[in-house]
Amino acid sequence: MVALLIAEDDEDISLVLARVFKRTGMTVLRASDGWAAYETIVEQRPDVVLTDLGMPRMDGWELIDAIRAHADEGIRHIPVAILSGHLRPGDPRAASSKVCAIMLKPCPNDQLLATMDELVTIGPHDHDSANSRCPADLPVSV
Repeated sequence: MVALLIAEDDEDISLVLARVFKRTGMTVLRASDGWAAYETIVEQRPDVVLTDLGMPRMDGWELIDAIRAHADEGIRHIPVAILSGHLRPGDPRAASSKVCAIMLKPCPNDQLLATMDELVTIGPHDHDSANSRCPADLPVSV
């Protein structure tokens, strides 16, 4: 069974997201701040992470940096997606964060589910090589 960690400080949003993903059969873990999310990732090793950006103790950017800097490849290569209302157009961190997908709130459930399903299908992957399977690193065909 696929395990998803939701890092979201708004309890109502976290509960709604958990319901959406549980209906697909995923095991859902939740953390209300970035530090608790990081601890859960190290202990539980979810298959995929969905994080907000504006959180206490460790924001989403710091969480992604901590995941990508971890010594264990099993943690460092976990697919991570952002779901946030705090992303500003042109924020340079979006391009350099090694995040797999970015979605803005409010995000339609079908888009959210399709994106997370794609990341689960791709699975753990490197973000530093030319052979990266990360959807954010793949060239866009026109």
